[in-house]
Amino acid sequence: MFRRLTFPQLLFASILGISGGLYIYQPIFEQYFRDQKEFGENLKLAPKSEEKKT
Repeated sequence: MFRRLTFPQLLFASILGISGGLYIYQPIFEQYFRDQKEFGENLKLAPKSEEKKT
């Protein structure tokens, strides 16, 4: 009833699944990295503005 898959077939299916998942979630990853970049820039700017106030 069940046939075994060969190693190349398993490898191909794994690569296809991983690449498909990355393709589907690419906009989420891009938004995350964009938010992290903006957050990092805000952290760098915050101490400078506080020093100027004091």
